[in-house]
Amino acid sequence: MKALLKQNIAKHISLSENEIEDFCNLFEQKLIPKKNFLLREGEICKFEGFVTKGLFRVYHIDKNGFEQILYFAIENWWITDIDSFTNEVPSQLFIEALEDSEVLVISKKDKEFAYANLPKIEKLFRVMTQKTHVALQRRMIDNLSKTAESRYIEFTERYPQLTQRLSNIQIAAYLGITNVFLSNIRKKIAVKK
Repeated sequence: MKALLKQNIAKHISLSENEIEDFCNLFEQKLIPKKNFLLREGEICKFEGFVTKGLFRVYHIDKNGFEQILYFAIENWWITDIDSFTNEVPSQLFIEALEDSEVLVISKKDKEFAYANLPKIEKLFRVMTQKTHVALQRRMIDNLSKTAESRYIEFTERYPQLTQRLSNIQIAAYLGITNVFLSNIRKKIAVKK
């Protein structure tokens, strides 16, 4: 369980065996059955999580009742509502398990403890935050400048492991298009092949 977390950390920073053990011991394992929520809109997010098994979707429901998926999280990905977690305000997001899932969570208090007692951990979260900002910026530019078809093709190429685990409805919600429009895109691509 924690082996995956240790591998993820090692990709970003170098820690001694004691430092990595101390940090990993601050996490608590949560089992989230399919269709259950790790976080609901209106709750204050009290965790940052690391997915060790399963699949989550992080989404918002707009004033018209449409689901807007910010991102999906599979094994070896981090999840949270960073606004709610950082500012201790009610979440605008839902985090739902799309499969039976397992996640390691760290509380704000324990994260602050790690910052104070394991200084390299601040670098870990800084590096991860920068990577998240890059991904978000790229997604925003893509949504503003690319067609739905090219965004779909790039999604399937960038995340082939996700494409196989998601429904067309979920992929369409992520791309910001209707399921019917996605079906038309897929037919058009199939004809080209």
